[in-house]
Amino acid sequence: MIVEMRTYTLKVGQVGNYLKLYEAEGLETQTRILGRLLGYYASETGDVNQVIHLWAYDDLADRQRRRAALFADPVWLAYIPRIVEMIVTQESKILNPAKFSPT
Repeated sequence: MIVEMRTYTLKVGQVGNYLKLYEAEGLETQTRILGRLLGYYASETGDVNQVIHLWAYDDLADRQRRRAALFADPVWLAYIPRIVEMIVTQESKILNPAKFSPT
């Protein structure tokens, strides 16, 4: 298993709007296609105006297949232009769990 950690830095004051729009229009499609959402968070201290989400995949091939399916989905493609206006930067990290990690 691998975990992808995606971090979006949003325009100042947009975290609430982003989360509301994502919950209403993006969450169902993304979880249906990507599968295992481990967590979705908003930063409170440090680098504020960020949302961080964690997704589990069997391996890199599983991630690649699922993300290709996501970007072939018309509902997701209609949602993207609405959310991208709020994003300043995006970062993605692939995390390999230690053998003793619970997930």
